[in-house]
Amino acid sequence: MAHGPTEEKQQAHELIERLPPKQLSALVGLLEAMLDPVSLALANAPIDNEPVTAEKALGEAREWSKRNKSIPHEQVLADLGITQEEINHVKFEEPK
Repeated sequence: MAHGPTEEKQQAHELIERLPPKQLSALVGLLEAMLDPVSLALANAPIDNEPVTAEKALGEAREWSKRNKSIPHEQVLADLGITQEEINHVKFEEPK
């Protein structure tokens, strides 16, 4: 079993050499995500476990709108490439 950084790297190299191509591809993706600064920041960010109530969210929204220009609903829909008609006809499935 590896004990120091050098031994751990050697062990990692040996394990990588034994991986089939499909698993190697998955490992590369994992390593890239681990080294990506945004992914790393998200992984190390503290958990926000403060409960959010409707009253708190509404209060924050009202405070925000006092300091910022509101975006019309129609503009948001246009930016998303959808229409109010499409929203009105969305059918929701019951959770299984």
